[in-house]
Amino acid sequence: MDTAALQGSATGEGRRACLQRLAVALCVGGPWIGARAQGARAESLAVLYPDIGEPFRAIFAKILEGIDDRLQARVLRVAVPAEADMAGLAADMQRREPKLVIALGRAGLRLASALDRRIEVVAGGVISPSEAEARDATVHSLAPDPLLLMQRLKGLLPGVKRVSVAYSARHSAWLMRFAQDAARQLGLELQAQEVGDLKAALRHYQEFFAQASPQHALWLPQDPLSVDESTVLPLVLQESWNHGVPLFSSNLGHVRRGALFALYPNNLELGRSLGGSALARLAGTAGPRYALPLRDVHAALNTRTASHLGLDLSPRLQRAFELLLPER
Repeated sequence: MDTAALQGSATGEGRRACLQRLAVALCVGGPWIGARAQGARAESLAVLYPDIGEPFRAIFAKILEGIDDRLQARVLRVAVPAEADMAGLAADMQRREPKLVIALGRAGLRLASALDRRIEVVAGGVISPSEAEARDATVHSLAPDPLLLMQRLKGLLPGVKRVSVAYSARHSAWLMRFAQDAARQLGLELQAQEVGDLKAALRHYQEFFAQASPQHALWLPQDPLSVDESTVLPLVLQESWNHGVPLFSSNLGHVRRGALFALYPNNLELGRSLGGSALARLAGTAGPRYALPLRDVHAALNTRTASHLGLDLSPRLQRAFELLLPER
């Protein structure tokens, strides 16, 4: 899922138009529902989501469906235009006195960050929220959990001993903490190299392939600095093929271009998880507030790359993936 696209396009609406659109969104989302959802009143909640075009509108619609399913009630929904008057929308929201908001995407997070800090925030639909955006929120990132990625790698290629990854501190430092724990659990050596610019990223990949073997694997995180789509990706795809090195990714699009496998969001289940976090936060039973990697995932496999690496594409193996590429 492309983070730039998730941010939405500019609409150029003024405050008055934004508030008119907000009123429409409230009508579409329905009134505050008085039903109880596992001890938490649905009228305590609001969902803020981007007013965005297709295909991302359908993605957020599926997340919203999962939220409704988990809460067993439809709650207040607020569609947030990309260039909304956040101060005006925040003032309107606070008059409604929600106890908690579920903020989706960059637009939802921007509005949530403008609210009174006493309002709890659960967020999702972003990969790497900034500290300002995250506030004291529990953020369900779109970055797949490194433990799930490495478990999948070990299941496919148990002979792999070392995983290498290049990352930038700004986008992925938080995720590397989870990655180090995952590697320890699975008996893998993780070589995580922080890079500050594209030149450093390219140098890292060149050094990696100069000494790589089939016991090594390369992981591409959703990091626009270390995994530049126009320069880095063609290089690592070609070199991994030439050297017979497993290349796995956190980006479904990379599997379409030749990476061995990737994990990508199961949007309905992500919505259910967001709803569960909201209920736990309202009930006072939730854990610490921080970014959480994505565990609600589907898996995609490139069968051509798998065959090139010598994997036995048995029916059982293929059934373990929701998507097989190239599609037949």
